Amino acid sequence: MSTSSSPAKFGRRAAVLGAPIAHSLSPALHRAAYRHLGLDWQYDAIEVTAEQVVDFVTCCGPEWVGLSLTMPLKEAVLPALAQMTPTVALSKSANTVIFGEAGPMGHNTDVTGFMNALSEHHIVRVETAAILGSGATARSALLALQQMGASEVTLVGRMGDSLPRCVALAQELGLRVAVHPWEGAIEAIGAPLVINTAPASAGARLSEQVPAPVGLLFEVLYDPRPTPLADAWARRGGQVIGGLDLLVHQAVEQVALMTGQRVSAEVLRQAL
Repeated sequence: MSTSSSPAKFGRRAAVLGAPIAHSLSPALHRAAYRHLGLDWQYDAIEVTAEQVVDFVTCCGPEWVGLSLTMPLKEAVLPALAQMTPTVALSKSANTVIFGEAGPMGHNTDVTGFMNALSEHHIVRVETAAILGSGATARSALLALQQMGASEVTLVGRMGDSLPRCVALAQELGLRVAVHPWEGAIEAIGAPLVINTAPASAGARLSEQVPAPVGLLFEVLYDPRPTPLADAWARRGGQVIGGLDLLVHQAVEQVALMTGQRVSAEVLRQAL
């Protein structure tokens, strides 16, 4: 793990951090944006663990403009931030770090990414939905749903530390909440919108229980593609929004934060 480099040699730098990180498509997206914008910037994928991320962020030099973060770093990075947006403060999740004169600032572009991906599929208002999983991405989904007008949500997750945090956030946002353990997930997936933020293995266990007809599945994962749950959903005639849609739309916002310029989702999508 190395953050040091010469600004004269590398110019401006950015990277996606995570562990593992080799599978990440973020470099392809951000490099495509830089080419489109005519920027001679460097964007890498760097393996950084949750235990290392605070030191990494602290050691970044003046050549660094920003970082993209995958799990489990979205929460682990919070102690390294000098500032954070209200969205990060609510969700306790930062998928983006921007370096400025006041120090590293945390942003959450997953929330806007969810909303813009749904909007692209002509969904601009949501009344009720179910969320599978209860980690940082699930909390971002809650914020997106609340901003899209939702009044109630069903949460499905393991009865550990993360699920009560999701319940508390939903209540803070004024949402009515129903909670199911994974064993009762079948009762939740009949919702008109189901957002799966859980690992593929968890979704796979539901794939043979998907009822017909089904509503809309927003599958956050893009590896494997399709996931077993998304495949089962489509075979039963349901509409699926894939994880690449979220990846592209949150990256559009990251590029804007890092460069001060906007690119279209289509520019990034063509790089995949």
